[in-house]
Amino acid sequence: MVKSILPLAAMEKLLKKAGAPRVSEDAKESLREILEEHADKVGKRASEFSRHSGRVTVKGVDIKLASK
Repeated sequence: MVKSILPLAAMEKLLKKAGAPRVSEDAKESLREILEEHADKVGKRASEFSRHSGRVTVKGVDIKLASK
C-alpha cells in the first residue's frame, strides 16, 4: 500500500468549497486518489520538461506545460 500525501481534511475543504454540504469518507478518499494520480503524471512530465531545458529544478512553467 502506498502512503498518501494529501490529507483527507483538505479533500473535504475542496469538496465543500465546490458546494457539497456534506462529504463522506469514501468521497474524500476517492478525490485524494484521483488528485494524487494526476499530480504524479504532471510531476513526471514537468520533470522531463526541466531536464529537456537543461535544468535540474522544476519551475512553474514546467508544471503549466505539463498540465496541458
